[in-house]
Amino acid sequence: MQQANTNIVIRNPFGTMDVPMPDDADVMDYAATGTLSGDAADGNAAPWASVAAPSDPLEGVWASRWNGGADPTIVGDTPEAWKEGRAEVRVAGGRIYLRFDWDNGRRHGLIDAAQEGARLVGKYINLTNPAIMRPWVGLVVNAARIDGSFPNGRLDFRR
Repeated sequence: MQQANTNIVIRNPFGTMDVPMPDDADVMDYAATGTLSGDAADGNAAPWASVAAPSDPLEGVWASRWNGGADPTIVGDTPEAWKEGRAEVRVAGGRIYLRFDWDNGRRHGLIDAAQEGARLVGKYINLTNPAIMRPWVGLVVNAARIDGSFPNGRLDFRR
């Protein structure tokens, strides 16, 4: 009998499944065209979350929301509807990790991104349904706002 390889190394600081190939060609192609203004007209500019004052400019507790796809596990959901939840941001190994949930914590996602100044470039994986992965770009506007987009819609963070 052969023993299974148990020497699995996980990159992300949450101990969950890693985002496979977070810098692949799909991510780079999307990053080349995906832009976020970070201005007052952006859909994430108006405050929509209430999270305690940050102790770190990036790491810590955030609120999240996404649209651009209908979650078939949520009755009546539409692509235009915002799916809100909690999030946590951690920095490890020179990368930014954003773990978030929605549907009252029943669904989870993870973003693994490289930071290029205020810009974040990476990929999202749906931890509840890992077949769903999308390129994602973000813009750290300030310590209370990260604007984000993926090819189908938005995935933003506030505190």
